[in-house]
Amino acid sequence: MATITNWRERRRVARRRATPLRTIASGLAQVARAAFAEPYQLAVERHAVGLRRLPRELDGLRVVHLSDIHHSPFTGREQVERAVEVANSLQPDIIALTGDYVSHEREYVQPCAEMLGRLKARRGVYACLGNHDNWVDADLVTDLFTLAGIRVLNNEGLRFEDRGASFWLAGVQDTMVGLEDLPLALAGSSADEMKLLLAHNPVILRRAARAGVDLVLSGHTHGGQVTWRSERSASGRVRRRILRGLGRRGETQIYVTRGLGTVVLPVRYGCPPEVSLLTLRCAE
Repeated sequence: MATITNWRERRRVARRRATPLRTIASGLAQVARAAFAEPYQLAVERHAVGLRRLPRELDGLRVVHLSDIHHSPFTGREQVERAVEVANSLQPDIIALTGDYVSHEREYVQPCAEMLGRLKARRGVYACLGNHDNWVDADLVTDLFTLAGIRVLNNEGLRFEDRGASFWLAGVQDTMVGLEDLPLALAGSSADEMKLLLAHNPVILRRAARAGVDLVLSGHTHGGQVTWRSERSASGRVRRRILRGLGRRGETQIYVTRGLGTVVLPVRYGCPPEVSLLTLRCAE
């Protein structure tokens, strides 16, 4: 009897003993659980952005940046409403929205416009469109956002005035669908004034630098959505393709947000959804 008992105990221990396959399976299960939970783990990213041509009167201007909402079966009302609540709590001077508000169907446009219409900023909410907005219905997004009090900048700009100073605020239509017109968006600006550009796709950076734009706000990349690498290489250099965070080309800076929603699969890993607070500072 003792022999049988010992054999059974050894068998139980063998079953519990880690094997390479069990270790891999356990690791994958942990990654999967994290990836499905991360879309709900909203983070606030705070950055100070030094701008040489920012008028001194506007030093400290607070810009909240939201992008890639992707309201759809993957990104529900709870996630969008939470992002709106967090954005408002940051007490921004302006709010910048940089595209891809909906995915899949037109039925998501109206509730998305309603929720984003609750955004509150001292000097207004401004938006440009992304590729998914065009694939769903760009005119409907523009019309309903406008009715919700959001100023949509489709290849146009305006002179933003506050505290007795001003800069040029512009937005372009999406590059991927072939509707971007940067010269039109900058038409009316003067050569020496600061320019802030809303552009869904960060691929515009090279052209924005040639056009003398000071700061570009973009989304589109989702920060990679599922990523295993940092934005810096082993040598400490920023990688050439900017997936997220603050980057630069010459005198032009760009901030690429990880956005809020997801596409293809409702997962994120290493890229939690983001509300960005950018404080604009005067810099020599």
